[in-house]
Amino acid sequence: MALTILGLSGSLSHDPSAALYIDGKLVAAAEEERFLRDKHAKNKMPLEATKFCLDFAGLKPSDIDVVAVPFAPISLSTPARWHYAKRYWYAPDRALDVLFNGNRRYRRYVGRIREMLESLGFQWGQFEFDSVEHHLAHASSAYHLSGFTEKTAIMGIDGKGEYATTFFGYGENGKIHKIKEFYDPDSLGGLYGAITEYLGFEMLDGEYKVMGMAPYGDPGKYDLSRLIDFDGKEFRVNTDYANVIGLRRYKEKGKGFYFTDKLIEWLGPRRKGDIADDPYIHYAASIQALYEEVALKLMDHYLGDIIKETGKIAFSGGGALNVKLNQKIIARPEVKELFVQPASGDSGTAVGAASFASERRGVKVEKMEHVYLGPSFTNEQVIEACEAHPDKPKFRKIDQVPQRIARILNEGNPVAWFQGRMEFGPRALGGRSIVGCPSYPGIADRINEQIKFRERWRPFCPSMLDRVAKEMFKVDHPAPYMTFTFEVKDEWKTRVPEVVHEDGTSRGQALVREYNPRYYELMEEMEKLTGNGVVLNTSLNRRGEPVVCTPTDAMNMFFGSDLQYLIMEDILVVKGEFPEHLDQPVEA
Repeated sequence: MALTILGLSGSLSHDPSAALYIDGKLVAAAEEERFLRDKHAKNKMPLEATKFCLDFAGLKPSDIDVVAVPFAPISLSTPARWHYAKRYWYAPDRALDVLFNGNRRYRRYVGRIREMLESLGFQWGQFEFDSVEHHLAHASSAYHLSGFTEKTAIMGIDGKGEYATTFFGYGENGKIHKIKEFYDPDSLGGLYGAITEYLGFEMLDGEYKVMGMAPYGDPGKYDLSRLIDFDGKEFRVNTDYANVIGLRRYKEKGKGFYFTDKLIEWLGPRRKGDIADDPYIHYAASIQALYEEVALKLMDHYLGDIIKETGKIAFSGGGALNVKLNQKIIARPEVKELFVQPASGDSGTAVGAASFASERRGVKVEKMEHVYLGPSFTNEQVIEACEAHPDKPKFRKIDQVPQRIARILNEGNPVAWFQGRMEFGPRALGGRSIVGCPSYPGIADRINEQIKFRERWRPFCPSMLDRVAKEMFKVDHPAPYMTFTFEVKDEWKTRVPEVVHEDGTSRGQALVREYNPRYYELMEEMEKLTGNGVVLNTSLNRRGEPVVCTPTDAMNMFFGSDLQYLIMEDILVVKGEFPEHLDQPVEA
């Protein structure tokens, strides 16, 4: 009998998701936000994502052997709850609650999971229920899916799970061993998130915007080191300024933030609007530099010997989406390869809990080779959606899709590209993307202003043929998921300027043909036309919205922007006239 494991993340805070393993193979995974059209789907259950996973695999609730969740009870005999109580003693109601009722959130979590599953026809007690510690789920999602067989250093940096915020350990022979954990409020992710809020963005959503702003500033202009006490092996966040609860929070119009009035007194008013200017660009540069410094020194202290032994690291948690830190890690001579879980945030813990549960039962999980794990749609379904759409789209089935779309791109037009299964995780990787020609002047500004409606200084990323990555980047390292930035060689800065950031780097996706052949062919066609096997790639959504899931979502986004072309499988939707070359043969 096959071992079927359903992993479920969510129900307490943000990014609910579901993932399904069958005999060690990850067959489906999706985030609830995509179905609800509610970014991060805060405090929601992964109901639609669970339905999708079951439907995709043709399974009934009674076919599921194990349900695994990334949340577990934490004993009072461990340091975690005592640390929390001591550090939050300025809010005694919280401190006492954690000592006397410290697993309340876990019980609520299980209660909501049970209620959701029973609404879908699951019978509680008919399957095994496996609760996996949050940071072990993160660790498993990186280590067990990395494909590394050697002893592997494991790092997890997050906001927080039950109580742990930061994890250092190693994997060997399929088993994960803890070396060191740090506990809330001492959280690198929490500190970065608090400064993200101060810089005018939303915590758990805007951290990558801070990272994008940082290259415009000077990290030496303002010293933010008082935010954290750090001696090379232990750190404490200074809760006089950041990562705070209760009455210490700075408030604006009734909304509380994760920093204090004292931070405002020190650094000035919270940033508002879209302008990236002094002093905020320098604060962004400074918090990024501080985060990198502390993370790298902790990595050296706790994992240095293991890394020197085998050179392999697996990294997860929301902090692993910091691509600038990842660039610094792979620049280390002792590091041979870093695997970053592409869904490193909490949505990925559904995969992590399920993979941990599988390994715990002696069934090894496969290496993660791609993230095309969500729904796909046929031409017939696309046509049906077009015919039902209130904007009455002009559409037509076309042949030779990569060749014809490459022509449209080469003429300076961005195209909404909707193909195959939706990606799992925050990055669009050629399933639900907006693509453009990276050598066409001004295309990035145009997409930011007229299509994505977002800040002008936000960078765009290149997707490229895997062989091109070796030519374009100064460091040769696997890059299938846009989890690293690389320094771009000078020649390529002028060849594809629209995807090179202010600091001369790019967050690239190096695509292997077998995982997305049609997207690969599009890049091959661009290479024939422009000399560069590269496309500009950004997610198919507008600012503040989740990436699109269905053809209807794609058309809603299309008609709410200045996009002129949308290709869904073989169906081309246009706002103006169809290009004349659609009726002409194209050399294959």
